[in-house]
Amino acid sequence: MFVQAVRDFLKIAVGFDETARVDFSPVSFSRCRFQPIDRGRYASHFPLQLTRGYRYIDVHRQIFVMSQEEGKNRNKVYKVVLTGGPCGGKTTGQARLSSFFESMNWKVYRLPETAYIFLSGGVKFTSLSKDDAYRLQRNLIKTMMQIEDTFFDLANTCEQNCLLICDRGLMDASAYLDPNDWERMKAENGWHSVQLRDNRYNQIIHMVSAANGAEPFYTLDGHNTRHEGLETARKLDEITAAAWVGHPYYDVIDNNTGFEEKVNRMISTVCSRLGIEVNDRLSSESKKRKFLVKSLAPEEAFPGFQDFDVQHYYLSSPSRKTQARIRRRGQNGNWTYTHTMRRQVQDSMVEIRMSISEKDFNILHEQKDSKRHPIYKKRRCFLWNNQYFHLDIYKEPSPERCKGLILLETYTALKGDDLPLPDFLEIEREVTGLTEYSMYNLSLKE
Repeated sequence: MFVQAVRDFLKIAVGFDETARVDFSPVSFSRCRFQPIDRGRYASHFPLQLTRGYRYIDVHRQIFVMSQEEGKNRNKVYKVVLTGGPCGGKTTGQARLSSFFESMNWKVYRLPETAYIFLSGGVKFTSLSKDDAYRLQRNLIKTMMQIEDTFFDLANTCEQNCLLICDRGLMDASAYLDPNDWERMKAENGWHSVQLRDNRYNQIIHMVSAANGAEPFYTLDGHNTRHEGLETARKLDEITAAAWVGHPYYDVIDNNTGFEEKVNRMISTVCSRLGIEVNDRLSSESKKRKFLVKSLAPEEAFPGFQDFDVQHYYLSSPSRKTQARIRRRGQNGNWTYTHTMRRQVQDSMVEIRMSISEKDFNILHEQKDSKRHPIYKKRRCFLWNNQYFHLDIYKEPSPERCKGLILLETYTALKGDDLPLPDFLEIEREVTGLTEYSMYNLSLKE
């Protein structure tokens, strides 16, 4: 009976011939979900092969590829919520997830946290009466709906595949209400939990607060509107996690690993739901490897690639243990802006990366470090032999040590010669770990 259900699913999805021989052994059936879907939309997820006269369907991993919406231009539209308690890594995670998908030529929209608008405007939830808090939460949810719907509409007409990263979602607001008040609010506005929670977003990711399992790393630095202690942060983490229970695609990213791997696990979870193969790039053993390239190959030698203009500016920092920089990265005059801070915490170097506005970028630019050069480069992103590479081509104006410099980078768990390198590039040598090739040192004025 179950096998017939699988056959029925495949028939709907890809026009499966019931007389064909199918290998079901690789499938983790406990993770399968069956629902009617557009066969045209997902046919590409089911590679077909001819073996001994039979039509063979490899259903390994792909049978439970996350369903995606389709825009007017037949582009994929995928809505993911990043939620969690204070200091869980949402801000850095949003920036890293955004960069990862932009490098694959996806359009990424980063939806702001609506509550931050009120918090940064002087509202303190703890000082409100119960009635005022109720009205504010109701208006906050309505504001959030309007902001999200505006972004969703943009994504629907986008020419590219589109990822929408929501900094919290509608159900987060419910976590700050008494359960009875929440039921009352839903009834007054004709809302339903299934509509607000399950049907609105494709995937929910809860980034567990550092207050729950990574206490030495818990900090409120850089969050002027946050003031929660450890106990309050743990409680907020628990209630926001509970608010999303029931969503069919709900992933919790805990603190059982270091922060870098935590962020990689989050990105890997999104890719897995979308059926995007990342190989070992996001593996816990994956490390960045860097190679010095002798000269740039002609464009026709490259597989399909995307070029980005990238500018880095280091900022003045009061501590030698802290590095801060801003980056703008774009194509054809369209830019994204990022603020990155690296600091020593105990024996670890922690990197915090956040997306910022053009206005914030310009303000921070005034604080650039006079002892360091700005760095200008063209970044070429491409896949070769199922491995994802960045080729950084340093541009003028540049410090003397950067003239003609070309560096190839990739994240991989492979060591030594086990990593195949693009055969159309002339690699001079590996420079992984050599401080003279770190951007921080390359930018230093002599």
